[in-house]
Amino acid sequence: MTEHQVPARKPVRPYFSSGPCAKPPGWSPDKLGTDSLGRSHRSKIGKARLGYCIDLLREVLQVPETHRIGIVPGSDTGAVEMAMWTMLGARPVTTLAWESFGAGWVTDAVKQLKIDPTVMEAPYGELPDLGAVDWSNDVIFTWNGTTSGVRVPDGEWIAADREGLCIADATSAVFAQDIAWDKVDVLTFSWQKVLGGEGAHGVLILGPRAVERLESYTPAWPLPKVFRLTKGGQLIEGIFKGETINTPSMLAVEDAIFALEWAKSVGGLEGMKARANANAAALDAIVGEREWLGHLAADPATRSNTSVCLTVEGADADFIKKFAGLLEAEDAAYDIAGYRDAPAGLRIWCGATVDTADIEALGPWLDWAWESLKA
Repeated sequence: MTEHQVPARKPVRPYFSSGPCAKPPGWSPDKLGTDSLGRSHRSKIGKARLGYCIDLLREVLQVPETHRIGIVPGSDTGAVEMAMWTMLGARPVTTLAWESFGAGWVTDAVKQLKIDPTVMEAPYGELPDLGAVDWSNDVIFTWNGTTSGVRVPDGEWIAADREGLCIADATSAVFAQDIAWDKVDVLTFSWQKVLGGEGAHGVLILGPRAVERLESYTPAWPLPKVFRLTKGGQLIEGIFKGETINTPSMLAVEDAIFALEWAKSVGGLEGMKARANANAAALDAIVGEREWLGHLAADPATRSNTSVCLTVEGADADFIKKFAGLLEAEDAAYDIAGYRDAPAGLRIWCGATVDTADIEALGPWLDWAWESLKA
């Protein structure tokens, strides 16, 4: 195959390595609910649509009634930092980091909150020793490392009798992987990852132990208005019924509702997981057929089924930039260069909104880009 002999078939929809990710099949602006658009989020219909979105989230993710679900500002980052700023400091803290976002929470804990956490790190492609985590501490980690393609294998390593809180950034795990809700006290994500929705809004899910912490502990530092979850020592329950702290985009809310209704149409959580697993398996087959491709996450048991990170033989950052640029110029794949802080490589989105046939169609295009640059 020469530089000019491009593959005959292009993926139906583009690939995205991070948010915003591929929209669900059949998405178009005219299919969004419109009654709430242009209306206040405080209006009767605005509150109803926000509440409906929360109800759909609970249904599709199978979140137990013991856990509260709130829509908050600032995407997943805002949700994680809201949890950190409001709950940490009551007891010792352990932070786990094996990719850039986990490392960012370490920075927040060390340099911003100055709480001197125990930091457990591992290089890209690996996990720290999960068995060595001290659950008398509050523990913060990413369930699925979006920039490394490494995920925790399950929730078995989380202590059932933990004294501290389990705080999980699960933004690229929910809707594609099982979450041990009985082991999670705080979980965060954003709509633009596996759900394929729009960014700017985060989702904060609180278990009973997190609520108890909020109502019994006041942090030593000041809290911005958008972080405040309590008033007079009591949880602001309205936040978890659609009464958002600040003004949300009702267009983004309607987009999330569309995606959640689509998720129900493909079998709910089980259907979404099956789609992501099929996509990851198709990409794994592509990798297995090419000596110049490999997985950054060597252990299949901890390999992501959404944000799959690949190594490219002999590639540096400049090579990867050119590689991704060739594919984008042909409208074959978008934004598949690895994250800027990660080792040079590719990152292919395999979330549920992507069709497996499109992943399979990517293989010849990867060959074409590789051969074009090597020539």
